Amino acid sequence: MSGNTFPDLVKVFYTNLLVDGENMYSHVKGVDMKITPTIWFGITRLKYSVLRINKGNTSVVEDFNKIQYYVSCLKYHHLKVKGFHVGALKLNERITAFIVTWMLTPRGSNHVVLTKEDLVLIYYIMKNIKINWIHVFMKHMLALKRQLPLITVVLDQRALWFKATL
Repeated sequence: MSGNTFPDLVKVFYTNLLVDGENMYSHVKGVDMKITPTIWFGITRLKYSVLRINKGNTSVVEDFNKIQYYVSCLKYHHLKVKGFHVGALKLNERITAFIVTWMLTPRGSNHVVLTKEDLVLIYYIMKNIKINWIHVFMKHMLALKRQLPLITVVLDQRALWFKATL
């Protein structure tokens, strides 16, 4: 192992990753790791509080209609909705969608089509409603266990960003 990043250790970390309530657990090279909300706060300055949104848990948004919200974000409201594509959105919503799909909850492909969870996050960001980002990140990290090369790249980028801002 050499350099500033260790992709093999990251893969082992994610392979052994478990989430239990507010805590994350993993085991790498004989070391048990527990990441608590306090540790998250120390790294990101984000608190584990307010609304918890993740795939399958968008019901915390009362009366949220993804089609109605998507149409309200369109540059041209007369367009027929065939899918939730980023390209038809107004500038601010499109930039927010970019941030959600590429940076906050990245995925391996198809960043052009928005999911219901993406739309909910965009809605909350645009309306300045507080989100429990730690919960979003933890659930997203757990969901991406099978996409280890993507996680390695994202962690490398975030580690560099944290290093640059410290």
